[in-house]
Amino acid sequence: MRRIITLALIVGTGIAVVARTSPPAPPPAMAAAARAFLDALTPDQKKVAHYPFDAEERFVWFYTPVPRKGLTLKAMTEPQRKLAMNLLRAGMSEKGYSKTETIRSLEDVLVELGGNPVQRDRELYYFTIFGDPGPKATWGWRYEGHHLSHNWTVINGTAMATTPQFFGANPAEVRQGAKNGLRALAAEEDLGYELLRSLDAAQRQAAIIDPKSPNDILTTNTRDAASQEDRGVAASQMTAAQRATLLKLIEEHAGAQTDPIARDRLARAKDTLTSVKFAWMGGAEKNEAHYYRVQGPSFLIEFDNTQNNANHIHQVWRDFKGDWGRDLLAEHYKSAPHKP
Repeated sequence: MRRIITLALIVGTGIAVVARTSPPAPPPAMAAAARAFLDALTPDQKKVAHYPFDAEERFVWFYTPVPRKGLTLKAMTEPQRKLAMNLLRAGMSEKGYSKTETIRSLEDVLVELGGNPVQRDRELYYFTIFGDPGPKATWGWRYEGHHLSHNWTVINGTAMATTPQFFGANPAEVRQGAKNGLRALAAEEDLGYELLRSLDAAQRQAAIIDPKSPNDILTTNTRDAASQEDRGVAASQMTAAQRATLLKLIEEHAGAQTDPIARDRLARAKDTLTSVKFAWMGGAEKNEAHYYRVQGPSFLIEFDNTQNNANHIHQVWRDFKGDWGRDLLAEHYKSAPHKP
């Protein structure tokens, strides 16, 4: 199921030829952390947190503050919470874990700003396990709550998919109170602006596809992410410095995951860089509603800061064939047609 892929040199980008295996394996600690978490639950808690791998619920996801399936942090004992957060740490990079915790802390800010404390509760974040975790098992899990939706799928213990990956931030910039100045997703926004502002007039004309931004990411929480219009400025039309900024932007989004996944995502982007396009909608100045996307043949990054007077971010990474490990599962079932 694994194969070696060699990346060709793309002239003018400074990208070297590298060999990589695909797809990456899950971190060794992940299955053990999931098993420890499940084993610590009561029978009643397991009924809430544990689903069959083929459950329809595995494909349901939200990023708004709505009731969900799964076991909340609020419903766990302190030792159980520690085990749940150990699992989250096993699934993300330190940077990604820090972002999730910063975003969760914004629920407190929303309460300070007058939000409903019952709805805006930093303990209303849910863990759900699909299937039975093990070193050679096929299983999955989800961590989700307001402005966070993260989904992992493990195939035979040897391959892993990590999308949909969603982060949001409200407020995007805290402008009062104890957390004044905090920006949970600053790098993703600043690098988008940096790339836009580096474009010359012709590149900018290609990149800005609409002077008005949408009110949300275009794919929202659809089960299947559709490829968006093939518009924007292509990486092949950028200077070497601009391509470097584009890759930094992709890397920032990719880097929420563990190093093997992040490196693989970046390598795939480099592999098809001449086909990758950067598109912008909305204003080009700070505090103006804006949206950008980075789209390649196999992946889509969307970012918007449009709601609440352009102080409310949504961003997502989607794999057109790989969300919830669909491509990996198809390959797996082809070679071993049976239920996991």
